[in-house]
Amino acid sequence: MRTAYQYKLRPNKEQLATIEMWLELLRRQYNYRLGERFSWWLGERFSWWSENRCPVNACPLVMPIPQLRDHPDYYSQKRDLVNTKDKFPEYKLIHSQVLQDCTKRVKLAFDRWFKADKNGQRLGKPRFKGKGRYRSFTYSQIKLNCREENQINLPKIGKVKLIQHRPIPEGFIIKTVTISRKADGYYVTLSLEDKSVPALTTEVEPTLKNTLGIDMGLKEFLVTSEGESVPIPQYYRKSQQRLKTVQKRLSRKKKGSKRWLKAVKFVAKQHKKVADQRKDFHFKTANELLSKPEVIAHENLNIKGLAKTRLSKSINDAGWGQFLTILTVKAGNAGQKTIAVNPKNTSQDCSNCGEKVPKELNIRTHSCPHCGIVIDRDLNAAINIKNRAAGHSVLKARGVRCSGRTAKREADTIAPT
Repeated sequence: MRTAYQYKLRPNKEQLATIEMWLELLRRQYNYRLGERFSWWLGERFSWWSENRCPVNACPLVMPIPQLRDHPDYYSQKRDLVNTKDKFPEYKLIHSQVLQDCTKRVKLAFDRWFKADKNGQRLGKPRFKGKGRYRSFTYSQIKLNCREENQINLPKIGKVKLIQHRPIPEGFIIKTVTISRKADGYYVTLSLEDKSVPALTTEVEPTLKNTLGIDMGLKEFLVTSEGESVPIPQYYRKSQQRLKTVQKRLSRKKKGSKRWLKAVKFVAKQHKKVADQRKDFHFKTANELLSKPEVIAHENLNIKGLAKTRLSKSINDAGWGQFLTILTVKAGNAGQKTIAVNPKNTSQDCSNCGEKVPKELNIRTHSCPHCGIVIDRDLNAAINIKNRAAGHSVLKARGVRCSGRTAKREADTIAPT
């Protein structure tokens, strides 16, 4: 079993200077290795043309084929770190594993660009990192006894004080350590593993009894198929006036000055506070949901597409994508399951009779003219989501009526004999 714990670091002035120096050197190394790959990638395609081009009205009889350079991959770049340390002695101050991890990040960036993900989509072209954009480094291996009470011993940095707000569970060992810089200081993330705890497998089959459907919206954060609702907090909108004030102060400062840098940090802290509030709300909501059913069904929404509409501010403030990620991970760790269903017509179809009842977005009540049911629009959608996850194309009420008619026909068939 793998998990991660994050703690706030309290480095002294010397340790802080060392960490900042490492991040700057690693940023330069990342850009250099990224440039190596780009130059090869471009050179392989255009070197023949540039070295053998000729006028339009002339064609050489002999065209030599140039020898292309070796392909710079992860292993060749990692071997070349020895030459880097010889030419630039300051890189000897950085731990070898941290330097190798920088090269690994370049490899991952290129792999994500060339190879498609499970949905068949490719990520964007890797970008060079500007000053201050390289924010973390990782020790891929570390001693088991690196942590002592409220300190952690980082190789070539020393013992750094941390705020241990919760103890590490017994039996877990530290596999990797990541130091990251955020708006309010530095944090350490410990990747923990306990081999005695087996990985849970989610083999739960969704039924109408063990499944809970949730419909996420902007009026309420979510409504469950049982009729419960969670109000939407809107942390960003509540902080808009404060953010407007501090960003206006930032715009009045001279760019690059000490006061400008101080104002930039203050604005970043305000945005981080909003993000932390939203993340805390998502974790608490996910814990509350997972304490009830075995399976949670939700809509398979195109959140990136919805975030480009006129409701983008409200959708980003709600943070549906982050919430669904947290819910899925926590459900997997608990041996539970989440199911994403097709969202088509979940608000239009009647959850009592199955007939389609078209309605505009501003109509918040579902009133079916076919069966006469009148319920909240979001509750109707949540029930439809639950039924689709359980494999019921027609809803529960219609299924009960159909099964009743089937039983009656069987009774009439058996009676004469």
